[in-house]
Amino acid sequence: MSEDLKETAAENSNLDETLSSAAVQPGMLYLVGTPIGNLGDLPPRAAAILAGVDLIAAEDTRHTLRLLNHLGLRKRLESYHEHNWQTKTPLLMEQMQLGRSIALVSDAGMPCISDPGADLVRLCALQQIPVTVVPGPCAAIAGLAGSGLPTGRFVFEGFLPAAGKPRKERIREMNGEKRTSILYEAPHRLRRTLNDLAAAGLGPRLLTLARELTKKHEEFIRLTVDAAQELYMKIEPRGEYVLILEGREAWLQRCPPAGPDDGGGSLGKTADDAALAMLREYLAQGLAIKDAMRRCARETGRKKNEIYQLYLQKGKPGLD
Repeated sequence: MSEDLKETAAENSNLDETLSSAAVQPGMLYLVGTPIGNLGDLPPRAAAILAGVDLIAAEDTRHTLRLLNHLGLRKRLESYHEHNWQTKTPLLMEQMQLGRSIALVSDAGMPCISDPGADLVRLCALQQIPVTVVPGPCAAIAGLAGSGLPTGRFVFEGFLPAAGKPRKERIREMNGEKRTSILYEAPHRLRRTLNDLAAAGLGPRLLTLARELTKKHEEFIRLTVDAAQELYMKIEPRGEYVLILEGREAWLQRCPPAGPDDGGGSLGKTADDAALAMLREYLAQGLAIKDAMRRCARETGRKKNEIYQLYLQKGKPGLD
């Protein structure tokens, strides 16, 4: 047998082993990741679990039915979404206590991530009902990986609160967040979110908009919050978005230092240098000095009078 044939046979053997090991267990909850756009991203194990469980709890049964039709499966479906999870959770718990296996799926990606399911998992843990995860695509991680922004430390914000004080408070917290932030946003809310981020002083931050991930019109748009705001005043937002926002730490490191290199390979940046660099950038955008200082104070967490003293002592000659 040729080496190519041996390799193919080994791969088929591994696939058979994967499918056989995916035999479902009675009375277990399976959290199954499903494609975020491209149906070819469904792992073989996930397909095997969906084929073997007694019941599939789905965010939208019509959406999941299309996936099952693609797989050639006919399964019992039960709706489970943000509007009915409180009434459906006890029913699903009862089914598993009777020994039936259940797969929980969302419309796209991993269940329990910006989707119902966390309470069901918590109750299963309390009732000692086994839970296992069948990993699959996740829009947040896919967007982060392709963003070009720091990936070592990040925070997942999901969907922002719709309005009011909770929304303002969340955006204010993001202003001081050192790590890369990941948001989900629908097209009809994108402009408002960009406006709110810019109004909170995040305009100069780098932003990647990951649109229609894994689909035909997938796109990574890399710019700043201010530039994104301007762009979407001209064009209509289309498709679902993942927003990856530069963290405060990366932003301060990216600001050009006010002083010379210290000769040791670092830029010799101090907190004052970073604040002045930020102030210069705002002034270069055409902001009045008072508005620039206000934004700079908000962004750095310092007082406006401190920023003003820096301006008088170090920045004014180079800024006028």
